[in-house]
Amino acid sequence: MDMFSMIALLLALAAAFSIANHHTLRVPVTIGVLIFSLLTSLIVMALNPLIPAYDLQALPRSVLGAIDLPETFLNGVLSLLLFAGAMQVNLTHLRARLASATALAIVATVLAVAFLAVASWLVFSLLGHASPFIWCVVLGAIIAPTDPVSVVGMLKRLGLPDTVQALFAGESLFNDGVGVVIFGLTIEVATGGRQDVSALEFLSSFCREALGGGVLGALTGWIALRILRGQRDSHIDLLTSLALAMGTFSIASKLGVSGPIAVVVAGLCFGTSYSRSVFDELSRKELDSAWTLLDEVLNVLLFMLIGFEILEITPRYFSLAATFLIIPLSLGARALSVLLSTLPAHLRHWDHGRTFGVLTWGGIRGGISVSLALGLPPGEMRDLLLPVCYGVVVFSIVVQGLTMERVVNRLYRHR
Repeated sequence: MDMFSMIALLLALAAAFSIANHHTLRVPVTIGVLIFSLLTSLIVMALNPLIPAYDLQALPRSVLGAIDLPETFLNGVLSLLLFAGAMQVNLTHLRARLASATALAIVATVLAVAFLAVASWLVFSLLGHASPFIWCVVLGAIIAPTDPVSVVGMLKRLGLPDTVQALFAGESLFNDGVGVVIFGLTIEVATGGRQDVSALEFLSSFCREALGGGVLGALTGWIALRILRGQRDSHIDLLTSLALAMGTFSIASKLGVSGPIAVVVAGLCFGTSYSRSVFDELSRKELDSAWTLLDEVLNVLLFMLIGFEILEITPRYFSLAATFLIIPLSLGARALSVLLSTLPAHLRHWDHGRTFGVLTWGGIRGGISVSLALGLPPGEMRDLLLPVCYGVVVFSIVVQGLTMERVVNRLYRHR
């Protein structure tokens, strides 16, 4: 199947699932599409042994192999989704909670990786499948970051205070970059690419990638705004912003700095006071509308692919048991990491635990975690970790995503 036919097929399936969701489940479209693609995959897996003459999984697996979700998402689509999310952040409100957002993006992510590593190591040992601790750290790095695709889209539907929305979005947009850096370092050690990584080496690598990405994003964002200043053509605005998002990510990859962080900072430049002198009201409205449409289409396609990726998993009783145990532990790790990283803010103003509650339950995982898990090298550890990661992500999106509005209503509207 050629690339054009493949894209046409994916768009047709996404449209069909979206329409089916509208007439049946009536849940947010991304979650609805995920549920229908997941159900379709399970039906194919159930029917496949009953029709031995045909391999029903051959076509979807060939399509998934051609798409290569880890490569396509992490080195392509992610730049567009992060840029779209960053453009929606209110910088005034984010600056008001900058210390907390930074602590959540860095400290909470590192703590969550550590807590999840210990928890998964204990679970695997309890189930009689002891694994090297470094691979448990890899698992923690995969499922610790919250997904900006899920979180920023969810914030649009909820009536959270503006400062909490900015805190949520700021954390989710930056912590994926932190998670990817930790994953890259630990997977090298786990696969023998490095013998060991000292705390100093880790800190040095992290600072180089994170700070370098931030500086690059600020530079390219400023250059783009200078180029756009003085013209009033919405098509040029859109083309330049697309070039900014994808070009910044590509340059960051070549320079060895964090592409996700660079793109987020570049996107945040479009929310600065300087950007308001570049775009008039109509131009900014048209630019936001175009990016919103692109964001929604890519989100739907991504969540549909996540549902189909279950075809890449070989079901085993051990994996099922480990997933059921690690899901509640991942929620506990999220709660502890949020509480400890923002403890100074809680001591000054506890807010009756409302912010803590929504940050904990709203720590939704998504495409980044699935892509990192699918990118694990073939072998026994991939077969062990992939189903667990997938189970945590699906639970997070479906259960936490569908109940988040109730949690917000209970905490913020019924005091």
